[in-house]
Amino acid sequence: MTTVSYLAVEQLTVAFGGVRALDGVNLAVASGELVGLVGPNGSGKTTLVNVLSGYLRPDAGEARLEGRRIDGLDPTTLAHLGVLRTFQLTRVFPRMSVLENLLVAGCALGLTPGAAEPRALQLLEEISLLRLQNTDAGRLSGGQAKLLEFAACFMMSSRITLLDEPFAAIHPTMKEVMARFIRRRHAAGQTFLLISHDMPVVIELCPRTICLNAGGVIADGETRQVFSNPHVIEAYLGEAAA
Repeated sequence: MTTVSYLAVEQLTVAFGGVRALDGVNLAVASGELVGLVGPNGSGKTTLVNVLSGYLRPDAGEARLEGRRIDGLDPTTLAHLGVLRTFQLTRVFPRMSVLENLLVAGCALGLTPGAAEPRALQLLEEISLLRLQNTDAGRLSGGQAKLLEFAACFMMSSRITLLDEPFAAIHPTMKEVMARFIRRRHAAGQTFLLISHDMPVVIELCPRTICLNAGGVIADGETRQVFSNPHVIEAYLGEAAA
């Protein structure tokens, strides 16, 4: 059976001055896949996510979601289309309560307040923050704030969720809460592209992984095979030696 490319990236190129952060990247993600995106620092991972979520325009190439071209669309349009993301640096409204943060996210995506509140409360229960619903988000720990931003991605059903280092610098207990959430959503058929330097988590969660280096794809396949690929090992060892 032929795999349909739900997300298709073709010859995507982004240059900053004389440096090509993405250099003719080609990749595809099928509907319902949970795909890891790895690579050493500076390999182009976040640049790719920034293009897919509308924060950067490519210099060349294109990206399509279910056949519709999405490169060049703005972040708001893409969010309403169901392309949702997290950021490496956590973004919450510190003077709003935990619940209000999710209500704002839901209403921005088109939910009515009446529909947003039960959805928000359900998500807070799933990520173990329900008891903090009335706490100002600025009083949360770094890991709790990351969980809150993570939950905001699911106030609406996403067509694809782009997770940029969601496990970075959070307590193992919170990491497991997030991993369980991703596993449940993936089992229900949601599509994910997961950037992470946490190799054990990528191996546990992602059946397939793509590795970037110097702006290009150097490996794409079953996750354990990718991490044992000599080119991938060399890329990471080169980063460690730098």
